[in-house]
Parts: sequence; C-alpha cells; structure tokens
Amino acid sequence: MTKYLVVRSAATGAASVSNQLIDTYLAELGEDAVVVERNLDTDPVPHINSGSLVGIGRAAPVGDKMTDASLEARELQDALIAEVMDADVLVIGLPIYNFGLPSTLKAWFDYVLRAGTTFQYTEQGPEGLVKNTKAIVAQSRAGKYDDDAGVIFGMPHLKGLLGFMGVTDVEVVTAEGMAFGPEAAASAIADAKAAIAKLA
Repeated sequence: MTKYLVVRSAATGAASVSNQLIDTYLAELGEDAVVVERNLDTDPVPHINSGSLVGIGRAAPVGDKMTDASLEARELQDALIAEVMDADVLVIGLPIYNFGLPSTLKAWFDYVLRAGTTFQYTEQGPEGLVKNTKAIVAQSRAGKYDDDAGVIFGMPHLKGLLGFMGVTDVEVVTAEGMAFGPEAAASAIADAKAAIAKLA
C-alpha cells in the first residue's frame, strides 16, 4: 500500500494545467493507493504573522506565549507535518507565478519545515528528517525558460525546500509555453500528461 499526499497550489481550479497533470497521475494509480489531498487554493494555509509565529517554532507555545492564534497555528502545523511524515510520495502542483512559487505553497512549506521535526541542525550542517519519501512535481508555466539561466526561481526554490527536509528523490514533469497559443499549449499539455502518467 503506497500513501500519496497531493498538494495543489493553483488558483485556477479545474482550468489549472498543474491540476490536470495531477489528475492524470492519480488516474493511473493502482487500487491499493491511499491518497490524501491538500488544496491550498480552497483551503489555504495562513501566512505567518506575529500571532502565529511562536506557534510554529521548534517548541510548542507555553505560558504567556500561549495565545489562541499560536495554539491554532501549532495544531495546523502538527496536522500538516503528520500528512507529510505519513506519505510515501508527495505529489506537488507547481504553477509558476511571476517566476516563483505561489505564495500559498510557500506558506505550506513555512508550516511544514520545523526544526527538530522535519529537519535538524547538526555539527555537519542541516539534516532532513523526512526519510524514504519521493516527490512528483507537476509544473506548469506560461513561457519557456532555461532553468539554469537564473530567471525562473520556482523549481530551484521548491527542490531546495524539499531537500532541506530530506526529500531528494524528485521527478519533475513540466508543461510550458501555455501562452504561446492554443495549439502549442495543447501539445505541451498532451506531452506532459503522457510523461506524468508513466511516472505512476
């Protein structure tokens, strides 16, 4: 039995290309797959503010630091981390917004990355604590980019965050050129759907 955590971050719902790629992947999974979904568009993780920050630190808030906001943040963080730790495969939708991650996806990582739980600092440097987990990334973007040219930051940022918590086995499927006309977009989506189906 393989457990999958699906994290959707597109703001365009069913029209989202990254969501379509995720749906294609899920349709190819076997009957023994257990899928948990986290939709950051319809159920976003709150961005960190002064009320929630203490709740998502290494230690749970106590004493005069124990506010309603901090306790709610801690409860949500515990739930999000539990979903990650229970998964064998993370399936992440990555639409590129202004060259980077959607802010909703960054907010999810801000809660999931907790020192002492999903990573730790050692004398040799940081160590990821999410072991034996792989990631499938469904990326979509309007343009076409050279990922090594330093213009597009979404994928390097995402891989850095995943690697920091120990997820280094990352497969990426990209549908790009969505703004290059209907025919180009349809061709790119078809190719990406075929590629991500093979990963399942």
